[in-house]
Amino acid sequence: MIGISKLYCASIEPSDALRYGREAGKLPSHLLQFSKDKKPVVVWNMTKRCNLKCVHCYAQASEVSGHDEIDTSRGKEIINDLAEYGAPVMLFSGGEPLVRNDLAELASHAVNQGMRAVISTNGTLITKAKARELKQVGLSYVGISIDGDQKVHDLFRGVPGSFKKAMQGVENCQAEGLKVGLRFTVNRRNIAEVPKIFNILRDMEIPRVCFYHLVYSGRGSQLIKEDLTHQGTRELVDLIIDQTRDLYESGLPKEVLTVDNHADGPYIYLRLLKENPDRAREVFELLQFNEGNNSGRGIGCISWDGSVHPDQFWRNHTFGNVLERPFSEIWDDPSIDLLAKLKDKKRYVGGRCAECRFLKVCAGNFRARAEAFYGDIWAQDPACYLTDQEIKGD
Repeated sequence: MIGISKLYCASIEPSDALRYGREAGKLPSHLLQFSKDKKPVVVWNMTKRCNLKCVHCYAQASEVSGHDEIDTSRGKEIINDLAEYGAPVMLFSGGEPLVRNDLAELASHAVNQGMRAVISTNGTLITKAKARELKQVGLSYVGISIDGDQKVHDLFRGVPGSFKKAMQGVENCQAEGLKVGLRFTVNRRNIAEVPKIFNILRDMEIPRVCFYHLVYSGRGSQLIKEDLTHQGTRELVDLIIDQTRDLYESGLPKEVLTVDNHADGPYIYLRLLKENPDRAREVFELLQFNEGNNSGRGIGCISWDGSVHPDQFWRNHTFGNVLERPFSEIWDDPSIDLLAKLKDKKRYVGGRCAECRFLKVCAGNFRARAEAFYGDIWAQDPACYLTDQEIKGD
């Protein structure tokens, strides 16, 4: 994650993270990306079932009917291991996590074990009663996926009326005082919707939004040709920066982040070098704290069948199964070759990444995207939009 508002709008300073020793267990949630120990945020895709049919679903979710392979009791055992290991966040995802009747019980268990519990959802199943229940169990955050206005969103989601239900889910969370934000995956089909997302933030007083760059995974693999060009991505990031700045200058600060393209960090730094060199130096220090892509290190994934992956998008690589061996043992096993290399991926990436002066703050960007495009785990990320001159500093 690259915090646009944190970095460009100077809502945090390097000293904010240093004050807590940059330890994951001590940092408040908005500074967690700057931890030095990189204890993994764990995404648990707790079900493959979903009530929608999204065209870009990385999980290739199935129908609502069916069963889940990990029951409540086993789920609590997994959470116990993660909490003891020091994983700071349990992110419940799917499919659609709210199709599981035990979501609130499992989230409550994570909170009671000292973890932050958050969910990633399509929002359509968040009734007033469900929002109240989630607030009562101590859920920290609800991220609701939106793809644009009603027409565009419903087309992406494959179910008419899903936009209205998602917006009602937002309102139900707000009514209970539950922190809620939007998640938006950008591609050529919905790039024109980005300003509308900022309008929704203003109109509904939503405090947070994450803009996700497209990752070629699951059904998203079918959208490779729908990804933005490099110039289009630069224009997108500039638009997000400008809209975020306008919010701050209007007295309506929001937390705005981009996700899954760590070239965004150097791009902000380079822009600030022209506009505010003093802030640029502080931003570069924060980017060094962030360390770029953390698949296999600062983020991990447990699938609905218990399989452990380097992140939620990279499911063709499995390191073990939590139904057979605890996550903590799998994650620290030096004999798992790829996992060990991902802990220090800067040594192995090739192409433009290996030559880039920003390697230490990007870490080679997204390996899943590189493999999907080139068939090579260690190839350069095809979505990096920095120019040769920018990466070499000539």
